[in-house]
Amino acid sequence: MPKKGYTPEQVINKLREAEILLSEGASIAIITKRLGVSDVTYYRWRKEYGGMRIDQARRLKELEQENNRLKKVVADFALDNAILKEAVRGNS
Repeated sequence: MPKKGYTPEQVINKLREAEILLSEGASIAIITKRLGVSDVTYYRWRKEYGGMRIDQARRLKELEQENNRLKKVVADFALDNAILKEAVRGNS
């Protein structure tokens, strides 16, 4: 099954819909079938986005992307540093 790749906004809207259905007494199996996702996906979404507003979810995703970019930058600098230290040892 191909990944549908829901946006954070779509996920939050689906979770809101699920909360309404839960309050009406629907079971998780019925809710996930109506949302078109698995039970695991529903619980993962609820864990990650539960109680969030759409603007908060957008900001979270932006911060995660920035964090990943910065991790790559640090890894590159650490590699460059290790290479330079090895070169200095070789010249001594």
